[in-house]
Amino acid sequence: MEIFTLWLWPLLALILLPGLLVYLGLHVVERGIIFVDLALAQIAALGICVAIALGSHPEHDLLPYVLSVVFTLLGAGLFAWTRFKHPRVPQESIIGIIYVVAAAAATLVLSHSAEGDEALKNLLVGNVLLVTKTEVLRTFGLFAAIAILHALLRERFLEVTFHEDDAQAAGVALRAWDFLFYATFGLTVVSFVQITGVYLVFSYLIVPAVCGALLSADIRTRLVIGWIVAFVAGVSGLLLSVKLERLDLPTGPTIVCCFGALLIACALVMRLKDSALPKLTAF
Repeated sequence: MEIFTLWLWPLLALILLPGLLVYLGLHVVERGIIFVDLALAQIAALGICVAIALGSHPEHDLLPYVLSVVFTLLGAGLFAWTRFKHPRVPQESIIGIIYVVAAAAATLVLSHSAEGDEALKNLLVGNVLLVTKTEVLRTFGLFAAIAILHALLRERFLEVTFHEDDAQAAGVALRAWDFLFYATFGLTVVSFVQITGVYLVFSYLIVPAVCGALLSADIRTRLVIGWIVAFVAGVSGLLLSVKLERLDLPTGPTIVCCFGALLIACALVMRLKDSALPKLTAF
């Protein structure tokens, strides 16, 4: 029962919040821009680093959140603007360049800060055990609003992601819809980064979507599988880090490792499923 008393809000954060990330992860995997979430998270982290360099504290001041949102929206505009098809320069390479530049810039910004190393570590690894009731409810409200927007515009978002050529032929303004997608995606990422850190955001966005894609071609089925994977990994990682206190396991990395284990399990299930198909057909 300790998990429902001492760690109630971290548990609720890992149950209530990842649902939207899993859905957005389906878009990211389908678009083939795997590192866009990592890049946007790093851009948001850069905004927080600038605020820290200006003397603000991420946990007590509003400036870090404001700057992280501003930087994220600028990043969303940059990713939408760099959407192009080039035979020798895939967009993923541009995303990777933006990520490494943002990471280097964050290091430079905090290089003269006494708490720079610790701040960078917290941004990357995070500590979900320190999340508060206010943070969870505020983030859940934002996620609910973004989820409603995506539900209302789901047909267009799905067309742009899964049927890009058809959308382009129909005259859809791809860059405008890309900006809207990246903007809502970025707001989701920046809010979750402050709770869990960059590594865990990447895991929640990519691993459940990949697990779903391994096991099903149907979008709805992939989404359900992703939600199950996110729930199991989050709760299992939290329980392991809390219950095995003597091992002093940090919660974020423990959850990431649980995601890795579940990905391996899904890959094995896919292999077993594929190897069984010929036998069933022959029979």
